[in-house]
Amino acid sequence: MYQCQMGKQTMATPYHAHPHRTDTKTYRLQTPQSPIVRNENYDKFALDEYAMGTNAVVAVISYTGYDMEDAMIVNKSSYERGFGHASVYTVTTIDLNEMRRKGEPLCHSFGNRGEGADGGDGGLLFEPSLGSDGLPEVGQRIKPGDALCAIIDESTGRHTVKRHKSSETAIVEEVRLLAGESSGALCEKASIKLRINRNPVPGDKFSSRHGQKGVLSRLWPAEDMPFTDSGLTPDILFNPHGFPSRMTIGMLLESMAGKGGALHAMPQDGTPFRFSEEHRAVDYFGEQLLAAGYDYHGTESMYSGIYGTEMQVNIFVGVVYYQRLRHMVSDKDQVRAKGPINQLTHQPIHGRKVHGGIRLGEMERDALLAHGAAYIVQERLLHCSDESKALVCAKCGSLLAPTMLPPRGTMAGAGQNRQGTCR
Repeated sequence: MYQCQMGKQTMATPYHAHPHRTDTKTYRLQTPQSPIVRNENYDKFALDEYAMGTNAVVAVISYTGYDMEDAMIVNKSSYERGFGHASVYTVTTIDLNEMRRKGEPLCHSFGNRGEGADGGDGGLLFEPSLGSDGLPEVGQRIKPGDALCAIIDESTGRHTVKRHKSSETAIVEEVRLLAGESSGALCEKASIKLRINRNPVPGDKFSSRHGQKGVLSRLWPAEDMPFTDSGLTPDILFNPHGFPSRMTIGMLLESMAGKGGALHAMPQDGTPFRFSEEHRAVDYFGEQLLAAGYDYHGTESMYSGIYGTEMQVNIFVGVVYYQRLRHMVSDKDQVRAKGPINQLTHQPIHGRKVHGGIRLGEMERDALLAHGAAYIVQERLLHCSDESKALVCAKCGSLLAPTMLPPRGTMAGAGQNRQGTCR
């Protein structure tokens, strides 16, 4: 087994001190498993305490068109049983010192007193979804735009409400109040940890421990998945075209070793350079499969889940340890119809967080020109970009307004032949 970058990007178990840490962003796998195939370093570094994947039954087969270009099909029933389910923890810190003017004492505090409230439990609340202390309850579900905390200006009695800016629903995991050494018992900061459930959706990235990365293309119903003679339905369908050019032989050996380990209920040693030409890994794991009544090379006859007919060739089926990576489509998708523009150029601004546009570069323009799509070029580069109206002097041709704002009303109301000129 050999991997570098993929191992750093797993949604694994980063630490066990979740109640005592407030990292800005943390990924955590909900149902990790200990790998069947492991090397000696797993015990040396106690990696079972920080499991980072799931033992999945993988069938190497091109079953539909949804597994092209490294895409993989996942059994929907496996997903419903918890395969790849994970959470993202984010921490929002509200600092009252940021609202204080320089040189003045702190006059803000966390609170939620409405009009007519006497400060007791029976008083009215300015923000009903928050408690009387202006903070949310642990376990509370917060939707996009909901209040996250309320702050009172003690000098004026006015409230300021901080809201949940994310587009996803979150659950309050933990609320902390922090005070500095100089402030005494006065709380200056509030740290709110939110938990966002991120179950796998089409477009999320997975990888084996051999760098064979791929995206989830579709959750396929279990009744339509291919099955073996024993009725076994695989968790993942992997396209065989991912093997020849990459030559990840370790994944083939892991599939056989994982299958043998599952059948004989024992872990397998996958430490490199333990086998030789005389004592081959294929023979060692093949004998285990043969002793369990399976084919020597790990292949099985399978039946189509759609037609029920037996497939003409045997399919390579085994157990591979799969990891879910932190690259998720919900963090990367970008769509825009209308949005903010740059006031200087009137072109869409850049950035996904600010609802900006996606740049159409020179190479994309050249591709459109090569296809002869002149109207699409005009639509992309003019109508959907920086098209604007401005008044131009009829004598010298200069702009009458530097802001390039369209005129109020229409020129037709003032007469068709009237023209604007410079003074």
